[in-house]
Amino acid sequence: MGKKRKGKQPESSKRAKVSKDNVEDEGDQNEVQQKWTNKQRVLIFSARGVTYGVRHLMNDLRSLIPHSKSDNKLENRDELRIINEICELKNCTKCLFFQVKKKQDAYLWISNIPHGPSAKFLIENVHTMDELKMTGNCLKGSRPIVSFDKSLTMSPHYSLLKELFTQVFSTPRNYPRSKPFVDHVFSFSLLDDRIWFRNYQIVQEDGSLAEIGPRFTLNLIRIFDGSFGGPTLFLNPNYKPPNEYRKILRNQAAMRHHVKIKAKVASKERKENREIIVDEVENVFTED
Repeated sequence: MGKKRKGKQPESSKRAKVSKDNVEDEGDQNEVQQKWTNKQRVLIFSARGVTYGVRHLMNDLRSLIPHSKSDNKLENRDELRIINEICELKNCTKCLFFQVKKKQDAYLWISNIPHGPSAKFLIENVHTMDELKMTGNCLKGSRPIVSFDKSLTMSPHYSLLKELFTQVFSTPRNYPRSKPFVDHVFSFSLLDDRIWFRNYQIVQEDGSLAEIGPRFTLNLIRIFDGSFGGPTLFLNPNYKPPNEYRKILRNQAAMRHHVKIKAKVASKERKENREIIVDEVENVFTED
């Protein structure tokens, strides 16, 4: 018996294989397009001794920034340059570090790991989401719109801070823990030489907003060339330490106290030197 000849494959099967190959190629291209390329991560933690308000603010920022990580509190005796090593161990390229001095003055470091630049701020007017209880709300893990005031682009040091804020607060595209939705806005405004942070919900497509929280104000102290140190790039000439403000308030209170004491002494002297005029006919009609 002769061997059977192999029959030719029908054209329909060839077309099906070609279509499957095309679908696989398109799927690979989509996977490449949707690949998570921006590996930005932010480490948010604090030193020991922070107040409850700063701790709640730190937790609010962690919930609003899906590409953030947390770590144990840093000992006060440790140098700040150790934070660079901690960030490298956590695979983080940005850092938000909170400090509190004298149990009342809160400071914030924003740094680009490991080569800088970094900036130090004094945190003022802190109001957390639990404290405000605003009507706005947003989906946890959603991507925000980072909005900046026009005045933040007028000077070089504010332009540098704008780029630093953009890299820290903007969620990388296709980040695994983020949601593919944009439903809130991070607003940075400049007023009275301070940067005001607000978080708003996008209620409707026409641009109506509702505030979510938290609120805080950043008073710039200094910008460094390196991460948590190095040469000074900018020093704020309008910055006054909190100790000077408290000293001015104490002096004003002391002046008010001295004014009150002088007023009491003058009133007592006037009463002692007052001459009492006796009326001769005052007791004419009084009965004995």
